Amino acid sequence: MTATVLARLDRVLELLPRPLDPVRSIKLKLGVLLVASGAAGLAYFSYGIGWPPPVTSATAIAVALLTSQVLAHGMTSPLRDMTAAAGAMARGDYTRRVRATSRDEVGELAQAFNKMAEDLHAADQRRRELIANVSHELRTPITALQGVLENMVDGVADPEPAALRSALAQTERLGHLVADLLDLSRLDAGVVPLRRVRIDVGDFLDEAVEHATASASGAGLDVTFQLRELPTPLTIHGDPWRLHQVFANLLDNAARHSPPGGTVRLSAEEHADQLRFEVSDEGQGIPPGERLRVFERFTRGDRSAGGGTGLGLAIARWVVELHGGRIAVLDPAKPHRGDRPGCRIQVTIPSDGPDRREIA
Repeated sequence: MTATVLARLDRVLELLPRPLDPVRSIKLKLGVLLVASGAAGLAYFSYGIGWPPPVTSATAIAVALLTSQVLAHGMTSPLRDMTAAAGAMARGDYTRRVRATSRDEVGELAQAFNKMAEDLHAADQRRRELIANVSHELRTPITALQGVLENMVDGVADPEPAALRSALAQTERLGHLVADLLDLSRLDAGVVPLRRVRIDVGDFLDEAVEHATASASGAGLDVTFQLRELPTPLTIHGDPWRLHQVFANLLDNAARHSPPGGTVRLSAEEHADQLRFEVSDEGQGIPPGERLRVFERFTRGDRSAGGGTGLGLAIARWVVELHGGRIAVLDPAKPHRGDRPGCRIQVTIPSDGPDRREIA
């Protein structure tokens, strides 16, 4: 019976304002609670002094208790809300939030709880998207590879070089996807080693263009790579393998999105204590609203011509940031071919980074 009355009283009190919310200290709130409760009981005791003492005392105590319940409810309701929300999170529901109107320590805790709930909700959403995207990316080459092998086993197709090359291409795509996922897992864990050495930028870019040309030729892409001559010899302190990943991804994307006979341009220049690299193509370009999203995982957009994993630019961004730099999509300088705006991606890296063996 008592529990039922208290539960109904709680529901009624939820509809009332919280008079102690503006107070910025829980200790001061407790003091106000005690004083207000005592004052209410004493006021009633003085008003009803004409009653028999036992009745007056009991009524004064009841008034004091009721006053304390009204005032204390606003103090403790965020804690009850957090308990309920934590239980919902344990069941996988990250949408619950706590009313955080109090200005004291409990209000700060409620705000921190809401921020944690938002972060967990975002992390859970990214996890779900990652699982869905990985499943989709894995299913495509596996299905194609399974079809090729089934045709060979059933005798529909002979193990000719063309069929074997198709199976090999799908296997290589699976290998690239798994390697990219492993790289991202290491990057997220913060255990990616950076073996920094002094790199000659001219030789490094020559090698990157040579590899990109061979890769584009193997993929049947009719594109030309043009490396702008460096005004002066440049060097950079970085990890050559990781930086090679960056420019291999950028040049490969530019080649895939260029029109037949297009040109991919690569340049580097020194600005203050930083080196600015730029990769540009003659494709359709990237709309301004999508220029940040292209560096997110599995984001390929409508301009993708297929063949990629959707992870290359995400890895490029991580590697550049590990070197203390930044990567961004710039506005096109001018149309290259008719109305094609092209795409310009700039990578900025400090020329003399700290000599660190790994990133914490």
